[in-house]
Amino acid sequence: METLDFVALSWPASRIGDALTALMRRARLGRTDGELVNPAVCQSAGELKNWIPWAAGRLGCDASVLDMPFRGLEHALAGAYPALLQLTENAYLAICARHGKKLSVLTPSLQVRQVSTRDLAAAIREPGERASRAELARALTEAGLPLAKQRRTLDLVLDEQATGKRIDHCWIFRSQIGKGTFRLLREAGAIQNAGGLIFAHIGQYLLWLASWAVLGSLSFSGRMDRGWLLAWVLLLLTLIPFQLATTWWQGLFAIGLGGWLKRRLLSGILKLSSEEIRHQGIGGFLGQALEAESIEALSVSGGIAGLLAIIELLMAIFLLGRFALVLAGWCGLAVLAGWQFMRRYAAATGVRMDMTQDLVESMVGHRTRLVQQNCEEWHRDEDRALDGYLEVSHGLDRAGCWLVGAIPRGWLLTGLSCLAPSIVAGRTLSAQSAVLLGGILLAYGAFRKLAGSFVDIAAGWAAWRRIKPLFDAAGRAEVGGDAPSIGAPRAGQKLIEADHLTFRYRSTGTAALHECNITIRNGDRILLEGPSGGGKTTFASLLAGLREPESGLLLINGLDRHTVGTANWRRMVAAAPQFHENHILAETLAFNLLMGRSWPATGADLEEAECLCRDLGLGSVLDRMPSGLLQTVGEGGWQLSHGEKSRVYIARALLQQAPLVILDESFAALDPENLKTALECTLRRADTLLVIAH
Repeated sequence: METLDFVALSWPASRIGDALTALMRRARLGRTDGELVNPAVCQSAGELKNWIPWAAGRLGCDASVLDMPFRGLEHALAGAYPALLQLTENAYLAICARHGKKLSVLTPSLQVRQVSTRDLAAAIREPGERASRAELARALTEAGLPLAKQRRTLDLVLDEQATGKRIDHCWIFRSQIGKGTFRLLREAGAIQNAGGLIFAHIGQYLLWLASWAVLGSLSFSGRMDRGWLLAWVLLLLTLIPFQLATTWWQGLFAIGLGGWLKRRLLSGILKLSSEEIRHQGIGGFLGQALEAESIEALSVSGGIAGLLAIIELLMAIFLLGRFALVLAGWCGLAVLAGWQFMRRYAAATGVRMDMTQDLVESMVGHRTRLVQQNCEEWHRDEDRALDGYLEVSHGLDRAGCWLVGAIPRGWLLTGLSCLAPSIVAGRTLSAQSAVLLGGILLAYGAFRKLAGSFVDIAAGWAAWRRIKPLFDAAGRAEVGGDAPSIGAPRAGQKLIEADHLTFRYRSTGTAALHECNITIRNGDRILLEGPSGGGKTTFASLLAGLREPESGLLLINGLDRHTVGTANWRRMVAAAPQFHENHILAETLAFNLLMGRSWPATGADLEEAECLCRDLGLGSVLDRMPSGLLQTVGEGGWQLSHGEKSRVYIARALLQQAPLVILDESFAALDPENLKTALECTLRRADTLLVIAH
């Protein structure tokens, strides 16, 4: 299929709002009753990049740019749905589903057409390969390569040349992770796979019980009929596909549920306020990350095994007839033992989490402890905490012994004791005895599975109590705003206007800021000075959109935050926090500089970043680095000095190209010579600048 055919199936830029609305309805994402107004035709491609995520948010969806390499583009396209793919400046392809190696495309006439992923990948790559393809084809012909091999060789050479080339004009849509839990689980396949798992497991045990009934009938009747033996063998063979299906659906269910949970927790972490993060501490977050792994382990092993064990117990109650009350009573004992075990496990988890927090804090402050604290005091608190953990662990082990050892074996002895008198007296029919014995053994196996998986269940329950704040945080609504973007401010225009801003860290605490006012015009250079603890950083965080004021009026370009939206506000204001709140990630220097832009970086981005670094006086550092901007820095890489890190933070803020740049104590660590160089560069490159200093 030629490029022209794909363009004919595409939506024009003037109808991109209609395309997005129709695509969401077709894919059943977000609000199906939502309507969008098509953007102005005069909008540039850059403005449309901001408009599409904003419009998706208005429809109740999340839109993210799908960065795809040219090499392996066909494979990448197979997972790009539902999505909008920009083919040309005025053509957007609406991909709604995938069927094998074909994609379903929604046309402007609301018809669905099937297109090959290979043809679509070739159409995307064709404009950039047109000249090279003709030249290479001519060279291969002149070389005398057989015609049958020319096309294959040509594709391999072009594929090799495409290494490093990428496209970033494809938007993939997903339901908002904090809303519609059932819908998100359905999209992840967890609901369907759970149904298949339960069906396969019940079918497996019905066949197993039927085989027991046949074998018991033959054994107690004292005859070996060839036909019944063949039926017994067939029943056992039929168990195999059901067991395979159970394992398969169990894996799919665990993958879907684990992926959904990780997305939800990551979304919740990113929506936490700075106060919540500061209160929790590094060790607390590390503990929560470890507990999140326990939740996933629960979905993979313990939780599923426990669910299947409960199904087996219900089937055993149905089979045991008059002995069902005995089994129900034993289930009550198992619940009591399990509850006691969960309580002790939760207590042990709490002690372990506190130890993790203390350990991480001690590791972060290790140098301080070496210098300031007597060596006799280094491990006293740790030893005391270990003694407490050991005592709690002993209680947990005792509860575990009762649960794992006594409950399954006690039921087996009780069940056989109830059945033995009837068998000895001959009051029970042979087939009925076999079924009752099978029910007792089925319940015994279920108790063993349940007891064995209860460690994972208790770990998941304790972990859930710890990570629930992160889970709930994902449901917080973000301010989307009424406008997809804000125009660039004119010279001398009011950029920021703050009137009587008041802010408290706690609702009952003393106001950190009280009725503060400021007006910042485009092009201003402002120095904000004051004593330590006077609220300068808090005031800057309000201007940057990191916090919301308790009262007062705060406008940017004459609009409040609810009109502008959080994303647009962050695009208008770039801030470099104080040194202790900023961080060099263990990544390349290029990533640390350009993390405020889209990633991977283009060649132009890397060139601009290097030019800015040299303007800030970091040229000597770049020259010493073997890999230049691609040198790994941070804890696990090249170590930067205090002043070098400060200039990286300044460069990071300037590279965001925001109309207003806020630098909080960013020049404090620089010597006079580097201070002059960095300040001159900052004044040259920042449109509007607010510098905070003591």
